Amino acid sequence: MASSFLQRLVDPKKNFLARLHMNSVSNRLRKYGLRYDDLYDPMYDLDIKEALNRLPREVVDARNQRLKRAMDLSMKHEYLPADLQAVQTPFRSYLQEMLALVKRERAEREALGALPLYQRTIP
Repeated sequence: MASSFLQRLVDPKKNFLARLHMNSVSNRLRKYGLRYDDLYDPMYDLDIKEALNRLPREVVDARNQRLKRAMDLSMKHEYLPADLQAVQTPFRSYLQEMLALVKRERAEREALGALPLYQRTIP
């Protein structure tokens, strides 16, 4: 009951406020030429770091270029030109499938009682 209510609450197709928020985020990402998956920080979550390591090199390079361009535009207090903003696809995912696979593998290893493949260490 509660989960179906929450699903409807955050679904942009069914909730006006969720749709408004999604459009706002989309516009801000387009201004800098970013995708939503670019906002994930590999230093914060080791699953994200592992998923990025498993992606093809071209995808990771494109991600790094988008992040560099966004930082450059932000430092200059500028946005992408309107013609480039129009072709941006901020919600096209490239990381979610691999991230879901990594999380499933980690959950399976924990269920079997195996040691984790990667751990955070303090230098």
